[in-house]
Amino acid sequence: MVSREPTTSAPPRRWHWLIWLFRRYAVRYVRKHFHAVRLSKTSAALPAADESLLIVLNHPSWWDPMIGIVLSRALAGRDHFAAIDAVAVQRYGFFKRLGFVGVDTKSLRGAADFVRTGAALLADPRRAYWVTAQGRFTDVRERPLALQSGVGHLAARVSNLVVLPVALEYTFWTERTPEALVRVGEPIRVADHPGLTGKQWTARIEAALTANLDALNTETARRDPTAFTTLLAGKSGVGGVYDQWRRFAAWVRGRKFDPSHDAATREAKR
Repeated sequence: MVSREPTTSAPPRRWHWLIWLFRRYAVRYVRKHFHAVRLSKTSAALPAADESLLIVLNHPSWWDPMIGIVLSRALAGRDHFAAIDAVAVQRYGFFKRLGFVGVDTKSLRGAADFVRTGAALLADPRRAYWVTAQGRFTDVRERPLALQSGVGHLAARVSNLVVLPVALEYTFWTERTPEALVRVGEPIRVADHPGLTGKQWTARIEAALTANLDALNTETARRDPTAFTTLLAGKSGVGGVYDQWRRFAAWVRGRKFDPSHDAATREAKR
């Protein structure tokens, strides 16, 4: 059994060259396995880089940190950190050099460490801290979201803070690879709500994330890619002999080859 390493209040020392390499790897890896990463056009505007940012996400999949890395490219001018299970950090020490902060989600001490470390990290207004606040993988339709209380206590402790609820969902539409869908909720400025307790902040953040996820669930069910902005385009088509034949047929007809399934459906109707 792997013991849980206690965390400290000091943010991890990162290697920027390793962050650059890992970001390139993550983008290529996501592009290989998804048809697209899409941001809802009804999303709120991303906050400027002059206030510390606590990004609170639901946690539907192993892919969440990878999609977060893709989304982080839209948050220029910030230093990014992310909470991760303390066991993973102990097993893979290089995670610290990427800005991952170990969190023990199974004890009161771990919760206190999370708040203390998060407050120290977010004292710098240029930083963003990414937290999958459910603490476990959950279906996007599960209600209530049951956020862990640490995010609320962290919000209550940092006055110059913006809480940004971000909803994630993965779904298959028309291609063999899935869509990664993102919707950004309205930012919540802690300074606009003075005097709230940690418990009250947890409830407020959960309500905001729930409303945002409900909106994304509705948009996902419509299966309309025009309702989203493409942040990263992946692969289309079936591949193999089928697509080679379609490519040849397009060349014979003097047309540009489009590997997407929608294009194949249009071709079949001609």
